[in-house]
Amino acid sequence: MRVDKQTLGEPKLSGNVIVGELIRNMELGQFEMAYTVLLPCVFTVYLNPADYQTLSGVLDLVAEDAKKALRARAAELNGTPPAGLGLRKRATRPKEHRIACREWEVEFLPEDEVPPGDVEIHSELNEAPPPGYRGTRTTLIGREPSATQSIGGKGKFERPSPDPIFAAIQYEDESGPQTYFVTQNQIRIGRGGDDQQVDLALYASDEISRHHALIRRDPATGSFSILDVSTNGTWVNGKRLRKGAEDLLPKRARIGLGEVLTLAFEVRA
Repeated sequence: MRVDKQTLGEPKLSGNVIVGELIRNMELGQFEMAYTVLLPCVFTVYLNPADYQTLSGVLDLVAEDAKKALRARAAELNGTPPAGLGLRKRATRPKEHRIACREWEVEFLPEDEVPPGDVEIHSELNEAPPPGYRGTRTTLIGREPSATQSIGGKGKFERPSPDPIFAAIQYEDESGPQTYFVTQNQIRIGRGGDDQQVDLALYASDEISRHHALIRRDPATGSFSILDVSTNGTWVNGKRLRKGAEDLLPKRARIGLGEVLTLAFEVRA
């Protein structure tokens, strides 16, 4: 006779799994600025009602353990990052990873639409997200993370359609490996600063201009183009772009910035 290891009444979800998914959500929901990275600090964890009932007696303890793990991971992110491939070593401090809340918040709620044994996590950067801000949603079963609206009232959450991801840009700057999802038709890339706002802020040497390059998407065709506006140049697949001249961007391309950093660009839509 076959005997399953999991006995009746034993939860399918372990505390380690839930805490691990909270950390994953936090890392995916980072909000980068020129010198600071904000981490999500408000988490709502949705469980299937059966799982919620089984774990109800220990959820407060899971929440406390999760807060300790989130604090520890944030401390690790504020450590010295490894030198990135293709980057020149530079004696400088990494971006500060911090939260906008006074303390981490973790709440558990039952939700019929979450499958048994699964978990869905919604996170925000602050207790009161600004109007129109879309936080991060992740699921345990491996669906691609997406942005979603804030949680609705009285514990019931909304499920609006997520913003489409047109392309992804992967890179490694002095703050470590990063992925930027392109969801708008124009992306300004550079180091940024108080007097220069950019969409994709890079933490790198001053060989990267504050506003280094501009990527545009044609909504009618879905094609992308790139414009070099830098001091030290921009390359696409090894070919240097003419400054101020817009060039067609292939669906997959390696974009070199100032010969110190490379962006791996890939169209998704």
